Amino acid sequence: MPGAEAARVPRHIAIVMDGNGRWAKARRRPRSFGHNAGRKAVRVVIEGCLREGVQALTLFAFSSENWQRPQDEVGALMSLFLRALDKEVDELHQHGVRLRFIGDLDAFDEPLRQRMQAAMTHTAGNRALQVNIAVSYGGRWDIVQASRRAAAAVASGELALGQIDEARLGQWMCLAELPPLDLFIRTGGECRISNFLLWQAAYAELYFTETLWPDFDQACLRHAIEDYARRERRFGRTGEQVAATS
Repeated sequence: MPGAEAARVPRHIAIVMDGNGRWAKARRRPRSFGHNAGRKAVRVVIEGCLREGVQALTLFAFSSENWQRPQDEVGALMSLFLRALDKEVDELHQHGVRLRFIGDLDAFDEPLRQRMQAAMTHTAGNRALQVNIAVSYGGRWDIVQASRRAAAAVASGELALGQIDEARLGQWMCLAELPPLDLFIRTGGECRISNFLLWQAAYAELYFTETLWPDFDQACLRHAIEDYARRERRFGRTGEQVAATS
């Protein structure tokens, strides 16, 4: 396998795709031009994950806070989502990619929700790579919705209050059925996680790069994976304990 050894390839990668606007501004083009270039980078990274043997890829496409952006930019992003769904889903399906959208999908107009649901249904049987698109998503929202489900289970008598622990609450978080998040990448030079996968990123390895998202290619992805492969993941243990069990 190219890149890092298979045993050191992260099972699950998440990416904050930052820098589309700055990339476009540097070229004196509108932000929508950068978002469209970013869509092409998504295709390239999906191809890279398939090649490297990654099991799951989660992309932060539109946060719950992004609704505060100028209305014309939000409208352009919604149009881009529609075009991407129409153009990309069949190709993803042919490559064995399972597509899933996570977040507060009720925030979107019905036509877009229908297209998202159709894409998920169309690719539901694929197993080569699961691609999760986080839209109208926030890590705090994720924790709140899981907490509400836990409270409802207690109120209905399905569970006792004392039965709600980390493992039980985690079952109601988005992506609970996937491998734990191993590698969290943020492009664009900012060193923060911006309310993305707060619960899931608890023990993820963080990787920040100055590269703007439209310029993030398969070589950049491989560099991030190789950096991950060099790290010692201890999960609260000492280095000596890790060495003894490896």
